Amino acid sequence: MVKYRDETLDRTFAALSDPTRRALLARLGERDGLSVSELAAPFPVSLPAIMKHLDVLTDAGLIVREKTGRTVSCRLTAQPMEQAMNWLNRYAQFWSEKFERLAAFVEEETWPTQPSTPIPAQPNVQASVQASRSRAGSARGRKKSTPPGRRPRS
Repeated sequence: MVKYRDETLDRTFAALSDPTRRALLARLGERDGLSVSELAAPFPVSLPAIMKHLDVLTDAGLIVREKTGRTVSCRLTAQPMEQAMNWLNRYAQFWSEKFERLAAFVEEETWPTQPSTPIPAQPNVQASVQASRSRAGSARGRKKSTPPGRRPRS
């Protein structure tokens, strides 16, 4: 088993797993340096809930908060997102290569469009086989060695 553990990457993906946090990042991507109250305005949750989301994003290193007087503004930081993208790109490259090989295989093979000889319809043999099998395994079909509630003497 491969033990790959990167705390920064784990925190980044954990922060990105929540749709509210992704929406907060999207808003900061549109307009950097928004105050917390401007950032929270379109969301139907309380300001303390937004603050908790911002704490998670800050802990992951995805945003930086700066206080100017009484106003706290937020801005994006790129490094954790770059690490996540690098990690994802490795797997994207892996799967792209696999899909390209699969496409090449499918394109080089000649596939029949229709079967050369039609397969005749079989009578419903499977249903009778299943019925006999199910009766053979049922508890009613077997006789018990002792009546219920009694134990055989040793």
